[in-house]
Amino acid sequence: MRKLLLATVASMGALLAAGGANAQPVKPVAPGTIVVHLNGYLQFEIADFGSTDNTVGLAKLNPISADGDVRLYPGFDAQTINGIDYGAQVELRTATSDNTNGSNSKSGSYTSNPNGVSSLFVRRAYGYIGTPDAGFIRGGQTDSAFGLLQTGVIEAFGDGAQWNTYGGPATIIPTDASVAGSNQFIYADQSNLYATDKIVYLSPTFFGFSGAVGFEPNSNGFGSGYGNCAGASSNNAAASPQLTCADVSASPDSGNIGKERKNTIDAAIEYVLKANGFATKANFGILHGSPISYDGAPVALGASALHNGYDELNVYQFGAQTTFAGLTVGANIKTGQTLDGYTFKPKGARDAFAYIIGADYVVGPYVVGASFFDSQSAGAYYPGDTFTVGTKKYAVARTLGEYGLAVGGNYVVGKDLSLFVQYMYDHRQQHGNSGLDLNNTAKGVSQAQIIATGATFKW
Repeated sequence: MRKLLLATVASMGALLAAGGANAQPVKPVAPGTIVVHLNGYLQFEIADFGSTDNTVGLAKLNPISADGDVRLYPGFDAQTINGIDYGAQVELRTATSDNTNGSNSKSGSYTSNPNGVSSLFVRRAYGYIGTPDAGFIRGGQTDSAFGLLQTGVIEAFGDGAQWNTYGGPATIIPTDASVAGSNQFIYADQSNLYATDKIVYLSPTFFGFSGAVGFEPNSNGFGSGYGNCAGASSNNAAASPQLTCADVSASPDSGNIGKERKNTIDAAIEYVLKANGFATKANFGILHGSPISYDGAPVALGASALHNGYDELNVYQFGAQTTFAGLTVGANIKTGQTLDGYTFKPKGARDAFAYIIGADYVVGPYVVGASFFDSQSAGAYYPGDTFTVGTKKYAVARTLGEYGLAVGGNYVVGKDLSLFVQYMYDHRQQHGNSGLDLNNTAKGVSQAQIIATGATFKW
C-alpha cells in the first residue's frame, strides 16, 4: 500500500505539474550523450456554469460548454564528458479558437502570423547549462525565481491549475465574471511573468537551503525587435535612429504605460526539511520592476492614472507547505505595489494583499483537494476616478475584492492519464468598476460558479 501511495504521488506530480517549470535536466542523461524528447499534454472538459454575465442585453450564453488545451514540449538534454549538463526546452500551445468556426486563430500577442491564423504559439522557450554542484543558468522565455520557488500554492488536484489556467474549466466563465481572467497575482506561475525574455540562476542546495535570482531587461519575449512600438520601431523610417521595441524605455502611447516593464529583478530562497515522515518546505521571494516612462502630452487630473503616474513594482511573498502520508497542506501570502497580472498600480492607490490556503490528499489512485484565495488590490481605481449614475457622480471604490474557491477530485488511471471532477466559485466586487458585471456597472459586482468533468493526458 505504501509503495502504491508513493507511486501515485509521483505520477500525480508528473501528470499535473506545469511542463515549463520542471527542474533541469528534464531527463537525466549519461556523460557524452544527448536525449531528444517531445513530451505533450492534452486536457478536455465539459462543464455547466452560471455567472452574472450569462445574459447581457439580448445575448444569452449556453450554460453547457466544453473546453480544452493542447501543449507540446520539444527539447533536449545533454551532458558533456566532464559532467556539465545543458539543454533546451520549448512549450507550444494551441491559440484561441474563433467563435463559431472552431479554427485556432491569431490571439493578441500570442502569434504574429501574417495571415492571422496560427495553430500553435510559443509560451516558454529557454536553454540551460550547469551542474548540480554549481547550479544552473537559464536564458530565454522562462519562469524566474519568484515563480520557480513559489511554495504553498497547492494546484495538483482536479484540472491541475484551478484559477491559474489556460484552457481549463475557469476559462469557460465569461472574463468579466471570472477571477481567472484577471490573472490573479496570488499565482506567481503566470504568463505575465514567465513569458518574458530573461536570465536566471538556480543555486545548488546547501544544508537544505537553495535560491534563485533573475534579471529581465524588458517585458518582451523572443523576436521583440520585429514588433511595432508607438513612435519607435524597426520599421518606422521616421525614427532616427531607428529603434526596436526592446529599446523603448519611454513611450508617448498611453496604452503602454502601466503594463510594460523594464529592469525587473527577482530573487527567492527556499528551505526544505525531511524528518519523521514529514517533507516540509518554506520560501521567501521578492520581485521588483520599473514601468516605462510616459513622454506624451500632459494628462488632466481625473482623466486617467497617467496624471499621477505609477509606482514601481514591488511584491513580496512567503509560503510554506508540508506533506505527510499523502496529505499536503500549504499556504502562501503575497503583498506589495502591484495589480492583478503583475501590472503597475497608480500612485496614491492602495497596495495589494492576497493569501491562498490549500490541501490535497492522495490515497491509492484517488486524489482530493481544495484551495481558497482572497485578494484585495486597487483594481480599476486611481485617485480622482469617478463614475456617473443619472446626474450624480460617485467615487470609484478604492479596493477591488476578489476571492475564489476550488474543490476537485481525480482518479489516476495511469501515470499518463487522470480523470477529474471540479467545482469552482468566485466573487469580484468594486463599486463603480465597469469592468465587472456588464449588467450592473454601478454596483460593480460579479460572481460565477462552474462544475466540470474531464480528462488530462500527459506523455
